[in-house]
Amino acid sequence: MSRHLDLGCGKFPRNPYNQTSVHGVDIIDSIDSEEVIYNKCNIAVETLPFEDSYFDSVSAYDFLEHIPRVHLENGESTLPFIHAMNEIYRVLKPGGRFLALTPAYPKESAFVDPTHINVITKNTHKYFTEPDNWGQMYGFAGKFEIVRVGWRNFDSEIRKSTPIKRIIKKILFIVFPRFVQHFLWEFKAIKK
Repeated sequence: MSRHLDLGCGKFPRNPYNQTSVHGVDIIDSIDSEEVIYNKCNIAVETLPFEDSYFDSVSAYDFLEHIPRVHLENGESTLPFIHAMNEIYRVLKPGGRFLALTPAYPKESAFVDPTHINVITKNTHKYFTEPDNWGQMYGFAGKFEIVRVGWRNFDSEIRKSTPIKRIIKKILFIVFPRFVQHFLWEFKAIKK
C-alpha cells in the first residue's frame, strides 16, 4: 500500500501522486471524510505523529507561507520552518516525493494575506536541496534532490486538464505573467 500525507489539508486533502492511502494534517479539529486518515497537528511546533519513512509522498498546497521562521517561547528561540522541513524529510521513504505550491516573492499574493508570515522566494529551496543544502547550518538534517522548481499557476497544478487546455493556459501565462502567483517545489528524498 502506498501512502500520501497532505500538510495543512483543511477540509479537502489532496493526493497528487494518487497513492492508495491518504492522510491529512492540519490544526483544525476534524474533517468530514471517510477516505482520509486525519490527525490534528501543528507542524510548526509539534512532531508529526508518524513513524520515520512512513510516506511515499507529502504535499503542502498554500501551506509553507504560514509556518513562522522563528518562534520564541520562554526566552528560547526555535526555527519552525527548519523543524517542519526536517519532519517532512523524516516521514518520507527513501526516494519519496515532496510537492509544495506556495505564493512567492515578489508576487502580491505572498504579502496580501496577513497570515503569510514566511515569505518564500525562487531560491528558498536551495536551503533544503543538493548541491547547496544551505539549511544544514541552521539544523536541517535532510537531503533533497530537485525534481522540478518554478513558477506555476495554482489551478493548473492541482486540476487535471486536457493537453489543449494546458497549452492555452501556458500561452496565457506567458502573455499575462501577473496571473502566475505560486512557486512550485518538487523534491525527492535522498536517504541511505
